[in-house]
Amino acid sequence: MSNYIKGLFHGVGTLMTGMKVTMKEFFTPKVTEQYPENRATLKMYDRFCGELTMPHDAEGRNKCIACGLCQSACPNGTIRLTTETVADPETGKTKKRLALYEYDLGSCMFCHLCVNACPTGAIRFSTDFEHAVYTREKLVKQLNRQ
Repeated sequence: MSNYIKGLFHGVGTLMTGMKVTMKEFFTPKVTEQYPENRATLKMYDRFCGELTMPHDAEGRNKCIACGLCQSACPNGTIRLTTETVADPETGKTKKRLALYEYDLGSCMFCHLCVNACPTGAIRFSTDFEHAVYTREKLVKQLNRQ
């Protein structure tokens, strides 16, 4: 009988300890963001990696030289480059030109290795985070078109 009473008091004691922690957290000020309502004022951190982008200037050109370093630095093949060789009429030499830059957001690990490997700074991560789609095919983005 004494073991039963000791066990009962021990159980009540541990329950009160748990309730103390619960009540303390209940009255602690919250920092939860009310996401859909505060969409206009929501500020993401600069270090956040949301989506790979290729900035264009006012004339629609980007800085990509089609070197392929971002594609080779990507650990899981998220980036696919298609290049074409064109002849420069001024010098007569041939050079590579970017034809298609595809980026699969669904398989990206957001590791930042492609951005670090780019010698011209042609790609970077934006802070956009809303990527909900119904099919995975919509997550494949073409970055070299504006």
